[in-house]
Amino acid sequence: MGRITTRDNVGIHYKDWGSGRPVVFIHGWPLNADAWEDQMKWVADNGFRGIAHDRRGHGRSDQPWDGYDFDTFADDLDDLMNQLDLQDATLVAHSMGGGELARYIGRHGTRRVRQAVLLSAVPPIMIKSDTNPEGVPEDVLTGIKNGILTERSQFWKDTAEGFFSANRPGNKVTQGNKDAFWFMAMHQSIQAGVTCVDAFGYTDFTQDLRSFDIPTLVVHGDDDQVVPIDATGRKSAKIIADATLKVYEGGSHGIALVPGDKERFNRDLLEFLKS
Repeated sequence: MGRITTRDNVGIHYKDWGSGRPVVFIHGWPLNADAWEDQMKWVADNGFRGIAHDRRGHGRSDQPWDGYDFDTFADDLDDLMNQLDLQDATLVAHSMGGGELARYIGRHGTRRVRQAVLLSAVPPIMIKSDTNPEGVPEDVLTGIKNGILTERSQFWKDTAEGFFSANRPGNKVTQGNKDAFWFMAMHQSIQAGVTCVDAFGYTDFTQDLRSFDIPTLVVHGDDDQVVPIDATGRKSAKIIADATLKVYEGGSHGIALVPGDKERFNRDLLEFLKS
């Protein structure tokens, strides 16, 4: 485990496992680097170097009052890439992390990047509008913020159900999945929790996606109850010049953690890394 200091003096915690070509994992909201442990071990066991950081305000990183916007998140990632001098890297991002990946490429380019993976990711834009009728209604985002502010511990317990599609018949979600989600969420600051909702809900990443000049794998579940596939994954795959879309039938938002989907994603990820 390590720590870097960003350009605005925020401490960012990261894990660095294995050796070989780097694979940088970017977690979703409200999680942290621990969400990627299965994938980090998987790539390290297969000859790659797995790296995952806790976003500012999450996990073991510093919890400043501000800086919860995608320009800043992208700059934090750029600081990590530069300070570790990562080259020829594959960036793998889940959910909100997909916005961080997209803005990083839009803002800093692909000089250090070989491939990208967007998993259940928020780009191009989440919010419902006349031009994005498949998106998430504004009152849903308001309800999320109110839930965090009212009683966040219970809110995270309730949110885990839809996050993993544990409310569907025949699901394979474990109590451990839900407990881990709650545990990681409770290590996010309440300020980060609320302000990140506006960031991932309203930021438009369309132009960032048009900057992608690398092979990109887009993976999304068609039962994603958090980030609807029709508003996000399907559209991202059309905007990115060299994108491959893989749709997991019945897949939840938490694909990388749920038994069955997790193993499938690991196989798809390794195949892509070796391509």
